[in-house]
Amino acid sequence: MILLSTCSQLLLCFFLFLFCFLYRCDDHDQTPSKRKKYLSKKVKILSWKAETDVDRVPQALRFLPTRELGPQLSAADVHSPMSLFKLFFTESAMTNLCHNTNAQAAKSIAKGRKYKWTDVSVDELYSYIGLIFYMAAVKMSSIADYWRQDTIFSVPFPATVMSRDRYRTISWNVHMSHPDADKENDKKRGTAEYDHLFRIKPLMDTIRLACKAFYHPRKNLVVNERLVACRANTEVTRHSKTKMTKLGFKFFVLSDSSNGYTVDFSVYTGKNSFPADRGLSYDAVMSLLDRKVLGSGYHLYMDDFYTSPKLFTDLFAQKFGACGIYRDHRKDFPKTAANSLSRSSPMGSIRWIRDGPLVCVKWMDTHMVSVCSTIHAAYTGDRVKRKAKVQDRWKTKILLCPAPVSAYNHHMGGIDLSDQLLQFYTIQHKAMKWYRKIFLHFLDIAASNAFLLHKELLGNMTRKEFMKELIAELCSASQKAAPKQFSTDHVPIPAAELTSDDRRNATVGRRNCIHCKEVYGKRKQTPWKCQACDAHLCLQVKRNCFQEWHKGVSSKMCR
Repeated sequence: MILLSTCSQLLLCFFLFLFCFLYRCDDHDQTPSKRKKYLSKKVKILSWKAETDVDRVPQALRFLPTRELGPQLSAADVHSPMSLFKLFFTESAMTNLCHNTNAQAAKSIAKGRKYKWTDVSVDELYSYIGLIFYMAAVKMSSIADYWRQDTIFSVPFPATVMSRDRYRTISWNVHMSHPDADKENDKKRGTAEYDHLFRIKPLMDTIRLACKAFYHPRKNLVVNERLVACRANTEVTRHSKTKMTKLGFKFFVLSDSSNGYTVDFSVYTGKNSFPADRGLSYDAVMSLLDRKVLGSGYHLYMDDFYTSPKLFTDLFAQKFGACGIYRDHRKDFPKTAANSLSRSSPMGSIRWIRDGPLVCVKWMDTHMVSVCSTIHAAYTGDRVKRKAKVQDRWKTKILLCPAPVSAYNHHMGGIDLSDQLLQFYTIQHKAMKWYRKIFLHFLDIAASNAFLLHKELLGNMTRKEFMKELIAELCSASQKAAPKQFSTDHVPIPAAELTSDDRRNATVGRRNCIHCKEVYGKRKQTPWKCQACDAHLCLQVKRNCFQEWHKGVSSKMCR
């Protein structure tokens, strides 16, 4: 009995020792990644702190841009709207565009398209772009209306630049890549080598390079997504529930918060758009930031689609500060309810948790706002005014406001600036090809950035005045209106020779009536012609070709 009890005690001690040994090994022999995960979980169970608690901000990042801020052009030089626009649509880019457009037209005609075509030149293509900008400034319901001359809403300018049919044929064939190269790329469809953006890449690369080359952004940048409207059923189009434009091409845009200048952009084509494959929101932001080009110490603002602790901490490691609102259910954000806000919390209440450089803040406005930052302290004394109902009456209240919220609201206005510049004079209209919609958006970006460069260098023009001068320069026209032709210019004068014999007057020197020949296919001679048109026309009681001709002469201008 004594021997059995001793053995059982020894076995019990052995199992206790083994259990303690395995527990200690599991606790101390963790990998660094597991330890970090354990520590992050430990932070998350901490309770939220209030605005009365002091927040210790990490050391501020030094702002070290690689170039001087603003336009990379000399203010002493002459900068016309045309010269600034040509920074983005260069002569070489336009030459390439003409070459590809002519090749596309030749291909279409070979397939049986029946329209007249002469090769487009660089100057004519600039005039074509000028007409596109004109249509953005002068809105009409259809393209044909710009050449229609038989209504009180007629506009004379487009017909002086090019005919309606010429404008249409260029629109049908404008092409940014060579058709033969497109064919080779289409053969790779369904493979990893297929390029969804092949048809727009030649011009897109030129525009992106120019956006970064001729302007260096200031300290505060904004990342946003922009949807270019298009209903084409392609692999590139995307649907959005939150945007006013529900279907189109998704652009990720990096812009300067101070003026809305488009610094860089990328087009989303699907899950394989970014090779890093760390999530769309993470990869989209990282693809737009190049420390070698920008420098360090920049502050980046973004909405809740992009904001994540992983992104913010990685940006901070690369010496970029970040601030943005976030979604509470996202991974690695604090989930603890200890001392947190609730729906019944009074307006102006603040709660925060700091994890190294990252601070997460909750603020009760008219609804709860969640924001995180690697730039700001949780609360620095900011206040805002809000309307609140007190005893059935609306009164103005002064509320506490977290520093990240104040900065976010201030700098995210750069999105509004950028979108307003594009929306006021947007040139988007119906197009048969999806890549032409993106071509029109490239024109929007180039015109907006050219205007902002002009504003920074000279600052003596409004956007409307800038576009007027740009259109006039592109179309080689004057901004002054053409002199109005009065009806007294169109009067009948004798076309026949006057002789001394009164019986032969109005007989010698008669000419065929142009209206009778075109409309009736008959040759009728007349002694009358129009003074302004120099057209021979009948003028009789039963056949007044003079009047009929001038009714349709305006419609003939667009042919």
